[in-house]
Amino acid sequence: MSGGQSAGIKEGQQFRIDTFRPEDAAGVARLFTTVYGNGYPVRLVYDPAALVSAFHAKENIPVVARTENGDIVGHNALFRSAPNPKLYETGQTLVLPAYRGIGISVEMNRYICDVIAKEFDVDAIFSEAVCNHTYMQKSWSGLAGQGAETALEVDLMPAEAYTQEQSSSGRVSVLSMFKIYRKKPHRVCIPPIYREQLTYIYSKVNDARTFELSSKNIPREATTESSSRVFDFANTVRIAFSGAGRDFDSVFDKKEAELLSGQITVIQVWLELGMPWIGRIVDSLRDRGYFLGGVFPQWFDKDGLLMQKVIGTPNWEGIQLYSERAKTIMDFVRADWKTTAR
Repeated sequence: MSGGQSAGIKEGQQFRIDTFRPEDAAGVARLFTTVYGNGYPVRLVYDPAALVSAFHAKENIPVVARTENGDIVGHNALFRSAPNPKLYETGQTLVLPAYRGIGISVEMNRYICDVIAKEFDVDAIFSEAVCNHTYMQKSWSGLAGQGAETALEVDLMPAEAYTQEQSSSGRVSVLSMFKIYRKKPHRVCIPPIYREQLTYIYSKVNDARTFELSSKNIPREATTESSSRVFDFANTVRIAFSGAGRDFDSVFDKKEAELLSGQITVIQVWLELGMPWIGRIVDSLRDRGYFLGGVFPQWFDKDGLLMQKVIGTPNWEGIQLYSERAKTIMDFVRADWKTTAR
């Protein structure tokens, strides 16, 4: 059953927002099946045993809206998606249609920020707020505070992911928004080409940093180290470089050629901002058509810089932004795309 039916759940029940319990797992799977059928791209939510296992491992920490009868009518989660295991993403938000419009989504986000993040000793959390509307951006701006916006991930999601709600006619960008719980002072090396942009972004980040302009050449002893993950449903790949040596160009060109031989539309590249020679790596990527995305605080434990490439012309006209800060970041990103587009 799909398309927003109630799955036999009585409407109008009292509910509470709470941390996931193992006995909730079947109800979570039922909720996603009710609303999305078998089409939700995160397969974990359909497997009760895997949900319990991931919760115990602190890989995926759900929050639920649970009725007095034990029915699950809302779901959100913190989950690991970054190289830093103490940085969690929040997402997988879903509310049963009969229980929408009464603030469940907002209260689940509030519970994550005020309860879960502290209970599970999280250093920082972030949300990828979709830009085909501004509701999520507004909600997160209120929870995370001023300066939460740090990056714009262009055309991350396919339009097909929003077919049911008919809210997008093209690929959907997301605004990355961070909330810091444990400050981690460290040195950040600014690529000269992005001095203005990163100075602006860091001006409101609630964490201490020491800045220096990247001017060094790549040392002989530096090694190129990376990990990558392909998201087939989104035609997107993410590559995280925790190190970059003199072989970066040859390593990257080989990897990119392999990826572009498939159906990839978006390539995202993260670079550790602690590298004194990061300016050289950024210049190399810009020569290959990559453009600025923004800053990801604590991504590698140290901060990360997002560079990105979109095959074809991005859906700029489909991007809706709530705050002036987010609009300024988009101006930076779009201007760099115009300069580097191949």
